Amino acid sequence: MPFYEREDKIINILLQKEVMTVNELADKLYISKPTLRRDLLKLEQKGIIARTHGAASLIKNPADTKISFNMREQEQNNAKTIMAQRAVSFIKDGDIIMLDATTSAYHIIPFLADFHNIIVITSSAKTSLALGQMGIRNFCTGGLMIPKSFSYVGGDAQDMVSRYNADVLFFSCRGLSEDGYLSDNSIEENLLRTTMMRHAKKKILLCDSSKIGKVSLHNLCHISEVDEIICETKVPQTILDSKRKD
Repeated sequence: MPFYEREDKIINILLQKEVMTVNELADKLYISKPTLRRDLLKLEQKGIIARTHGAASLIKNPADTKISFNMREQEQNNAKTIMAQRAVSFIKDGDIIMLDATTSAYHIIPFLADFHNIIVITSSAKTSLALGQMGIRNFCTGGLMIPKSFSYVGGDAQDMVSRYNADVLFFSCRGLSEDGYLSDNSIEENLLRTTMMRHAKKKILLCDSSKIGKVSLHNLCHISEVDEIICETKVPQTILDSKRKD
């Protein structure tokens, strides 16, 4: 098993149980303790875990820290799959689709296989690679990459997006407050999402229930600026009422 696969498994295990000993992790992964210690050292150097007294735990990220793609990919997996299944009802053959670099948008990719002549514009290196492997024509923004999230940001990415127009944009964020404000830890990614929103006919928020009622560092927009909200559960009425307020 290569390191990147073990990395995903370690993160997933620690998401379920905050602290685990080296012995427990080695048993769950069926690997030797020396191999696990080397893996944990790499994850510690990436700033993903902390090691203390023969145990490991995920680091609680401060508000302005970019959260790794691997960690976000493991969060609310079932919810993201449900949202992705619902999202494709807004897509038709020949559409130009924008996807931001969130794992919620990434979960849509497998469901694009049945569509013909679609083009995807994305700010995610990982999304672009997955689309290419499926034979789906896509444009990747380029720009400055955020290593933990594999997302491109900055002026170059914004300039690229501003040259295109999309039928639909799927995007997410880290929080949707009770009074209807979308927020995220990454200011740079929010600035790019703002550009994407200006160049998409329909703007669709993918927001699993774990994000509802939460507030992150930087406000993106108000929910009234979004055309649709997709959640795996029912969206609270207070937020729906807020959406109707222009």
